[in-house]
Amino acid sequence: MNRAFKECLDRKRLIPFPRAKKLSPKEMRAAQEDLAEATDRLSHCRYKYATINAYYAIFHAARALLYSKGFRERSHYCLGIALEALFVETGYLAGRYSRIFQGVMALREDADYSGSYSKDGAAVGIANAREFIMAAKKLLRTRS
Repeated sequence: MNRAFKECLDRKRLIPFPRAKKLSPKEMRAAQEDLAEATDRLSHCRYKYATINAYYAIFHAARALLYSKGFRERSHYCLGIALEALFVETGYLAGRYSRIFQGVMALREDADYSGSYSKDGAAVGIANAREFIMAAKKLLRTRS
């Protein structure tokens, strides 16, 4: 078990959640809804909220993966740590998906907290969200 994952467990930022597996499909629907919303906002030149929704599309898909392992996050940071520990380090997902999560989370934080966003950033976030969701769906199908 990697050290950061253990710290998240110890600090109760990741917790066992027995009902989680049943909630995974709901999270994938939320991911799809956020992706659709991001795409719509991009088409209406609402780049800040397109960026934010792109991140939340990835967040919900990552949460669906975490739920499939019987855990729940209490921190965006620890969700990223869990994604790395439970899926990338074990070979279920390529490292690219952990980098996508981190990168689009940084775009969202810049948009939310610094007012820094762009059309290009929103478009990249959406493309990455689409790819992340497809990978998560494929992984969830093979695990069920």
